[in-house]
Amino acid sequence: MVKETKLYEQLSVSPTATQDEIRKAYRKAALKWHPDKNKDNPEASEKFKECSQAYEILSDPEKRKTYDQFGLEFILRGGPVPTPDAGPNPFASAGGAPGGVPDAFASFFSSGAGGGAPNAGGSRFSSFGFSFSDPEFLFRNTFRDGGMGGGDPLEEMLRGGMPRGSPAGSSAGRRNMRGSFGESARTRAQTPEVTTVERPLPVSLEDMYTGVTKKMKIKRKMFDDTGKRTTTDLVLEVPIKPGLKKGSRIKFTGVGDQEEGGQQDLVFIVEEKPHPLYTRQGDDLVFTIELDLKEALTGWKRNVTTIGGKTLSIEKAGPTQPGSSDSYPGLGMPVSKSPGKHGNFVVKYNVKFPASLTPAQKQQLREIL
Repeated sequence: MVKETKLYEQLSVSPTATQDEIRKAYRKAALKWHPDKNKDNPEASEKFKECSQAYEILSDPEKRKTYDQFGLEFILRGGPVPTPDAGPNPFASAGGAPGGVPDAFASFFSSGAGGGAPNAGGSRFSSFGFSFSDPEFLFRNTFRDGGMGGGDPLEEMLRGGMPRGSPAGSSAGRRNMRGSFGESARTRAQTPEVTTVERPLPVSLEDMYTGVTKKMKIKRKMFDDTGKRTTTDLVLEVPIKPGLKKGSRIKFTGVGDQEEGGQQDLVFIVEEKPHPLYTRQGDDLVFTIELDLKEALTGWKRNVTTIGGKTLSIEKAGPTQPGSSDSYPGLGMPVSKSPGKHGNFVVKYNVKFPASLTPAQKQQLREIL
């Protein structure tokens, strides 16, 4: 029969619970009471620490055995330190370590949990003092070591949002936690930086010209309230501003897969879809008119529509030089950094020469030219 059941009650398990049952109970309680999921509940932080400290003792067979035999106060104080009038050492006949300290207790503190040693005389022993681990550190490592693929069970799953901008990715990971039993945490959580995932985002010239909001559905891997890995869908609204160029990066923070360190960031990299009529060069749009040799020499006329829908009537009566061009200011792409301004609409002329000429044609050309 155990001396007390306080730690078992904090995890809502019986004193006969298996290690697996204790671990599952801790995960459920830790996810329920995590401070970042309960920002408006001042009691949550204390309950989160209590369940973490209960798990730290009960998940270790030696610590659990000592707790079952002697209780929590014995662990926290390192055992009683008898005064001269307190009578004989209550553990003098318990066997085990020198000074009458039980084997389980000696093993518990010799593993580095405390910082003292029994006095050699055997009539008393010093207070060892036990410092609990940082609840956040214990929380992360318990989920990572649980065969969940190294995922971080904090971000988004604790939804209510989490402060970002630090490698730990969690406000709780940056706090100087103190144990609910009055002990300062000495171990600080060490987590890697959040990774960034890049995805291409093909965009048409028309959308880059007018601007548009594109809805993109992504799949991401998350942890539910029980710690199980699941796949969920998320719809993002991606703003395409007028004049946006290929290679532009549009970032969404904390929307990707959960991983060690936090929620992945997602970056869309804009790609320009090929257009059948126009070619973009910076803020300018280029349109090419194909002319045969006869037209180039004797004159021609064309109607050309810009990307903004304006029709240009272009006519040349004389010879048109191959590779020459005309520029029409303000009819090109919007300038993203200068609202209201546009680049040029450039019309280039490509002269198609005949693949071959008959001797008669050559003679005629010699006579004309």
